[in-house]
Amino acid sequence: MPKHYLVTGGAGFIGSHIVRRLVSEGKHVRVVDNLSTGIEARLHSVRQEIDFLHGDLADEQVSKAAVQGIDCVLHQAAVPSVQRSINDPLGTNRANVTATLNLLESCRKANVRRFVYAASSSAYGDSEVLPKNESMPVNPLSPYALQKWVGEHYCKLYHRLYRLETISLRYFNVFGPAQDPHSEYSAVIPKFIAALLAKKPITVYGDGEQSRDFTYVENVVEANVLATEASSAAGNMCNIGCGERVSLNTLIGMLEENIGGKAEVMYVEPKPGDVRHSLADIAAAGRILGYEPKVMFHEGLRRTIEGFR
Repeated sequence: MPKHYLVTGGAGFIGSHIVRRLVSEGKHVRVVDNLSTGIEARLHSVRQEIDFLHGDLADEQVSKAAVQGIDCVLHQAAVPSVQRSINDPLGTNRANVTATLNLLESCRKANVRRFVYAASSSAYGDSEVLPKNESMPVNPLSPYALQKWVGEHYCKLYHRLYRLETISLRYFNVFGPAQDPHSEYSAVIPKFIAALLAKKPITVYGDGEQSRDFTYVENVVEANVLATEASSAAGNMCNIGCGERVSLNTLIGMLEENIGGKAEVMYVEPKPGDVRHSLADIAAAGRILGYEPKVMFHEGLRRTIEGFR
């Protein structure tokens, strides 16, 4: 079992949840984050118990320093936005591809044991086949989707060529408390909750019948922890979701029921690069990692609303 962990993007939404879990288990944790989208206050409760490195992994010297003395890397750092990648393909490529390659190379040279990579279900694109399984061809519809898939492929190559133990986890629409609702690039659940609590209109891009496998953040944390230890994980890629899908219109109805009040919904043109339907086949994650979702959508939504209140 690894003793020293590096969580990249550890001040981010998912990364901060992983950091708190590792610290609660008595692990030694280092965080590296450039705070471009991360918020250091998310780590307030564990700040005295971790090493914090403020830096950009696209800088080779930062990557090199970050992995010294580390057994296992959980690479969450990214600019996780389809729309932002369409607006700024070069900047997001630096954050999502250059930084990942720098980190892999630094890990190889420092003899890091295992590298867990936050991949994305957006790699599947708009295939009509549901659920999405790992043997399906990829069809990225945005620079972000392509960038995350390139990182995944680099992980596979580093395992094959250099025997670095890499595993990629393709996340499906992660949500939960402490997710930022205020950016134009924010995910739909925090945006919708914040709008409904503030009695402001909700904007839906499309007809609202598009569906997602919304995955509560605790499940993603569990998958990462399992991936650091699973004996047969190296060289693999697994979907991490709940295996159930919910339409945006259904989501809005559930939020109305949980929060109270009727949402004012404005339907506008779909965004370019958006996928119509998404649903994870999580059998491989069960087989390779021993993963199964512990918090299903209804309960995760209730906890998230409580967090926002």
